[in-house]
Amino acid sequence: MRPGGPRDPYAGPESGPEPPFPIKLQGPVIKGFGRGSKELGIPTANIPPEGLNAYPDLSTGIYFGYTALLNPESLPFNPPSNTNTDSQSTSTSNTSLSNSSSTTFSAPSNPTKTSTTHPSAHNPHPSTTSIYPCVLSIGYNPFYANKTRSIEIHVLHKFHSDFYDTPLNLLMLGFIRPEFDYVSKESLIEDILTDCDVARRSLQRDAWRIDGKTEAEKEWEAWLRDFKWADGLSRQDVKQVEEKVLGGAGDGTGVEG
Repeated sequence: MRPGGPRDPYAGPESGPEPPFPIKLQGPVIKGFGRGSKELGIPTANIPPEGLNAYPDLSTGIYFGYTALLNPESLPFNPPSNTNTDSQSTSTSNTSLSNSSSTTFSAPSNPTKTSTTHPSAHNPHPSTTSIYPCVLSIGYNPFYANKTRSIEIHVLHKFHSDFYDTPLNLLMLGFIRPEFDYVSKESLIEDILTDCDVARRSLQRDAWRIDGKTEAEKEWEAWLRDFKWADGLSRQDVKQVEEKVLGGAGDGTGVEG
């Protein structure tokens, strides 16, 4: 049960992320159970948990950080803007086939977009890479009594279409709060919206930005924009991951949770 009292307005120290963060995961967008948008109005990214095997001591709870999407020019969703986003209108995704080591990271306060130059079998045409802030849940979601651990990402950006199969890089920067059970759906939604505000506010601090001022910031931005791992990725590969994680439970609507 969630304890009473006011929430902390920030997460993580002013000086920036501390070990074990950042935690890096990457994989294609896959389908989920469809609860986040349908029932809560807060679309999420349901992520296969295999990438967390390298972090067995990671607590269940709410985290925040950044995602990067490799966006083929043909995808019908909007590029990121340099304005504040409405957390209730963001789109959904699903990721995580592999993971990398962690170190210090700085994150930008606003989404950024740049061109990439390496075509691949998955995306033979020139493409762009977009970076967005995000909130994510790692755990069992007691409100829905899940039996297996899941990773659910809420991207803090408004999209107007789904982007299944799109390669995604995830950089987890810090911990916001533990996982709680809730007496009502409304109280769950209220806490999630507060999580979004905490994440957005926390990423605006100088030590949490990607603005190219230090070598570390350049290094982590370069990692977010590196999608060479997706070369040769096929839709069949993505489908196999979906079946393994969901057991065929994805509803196919493109609205996940």
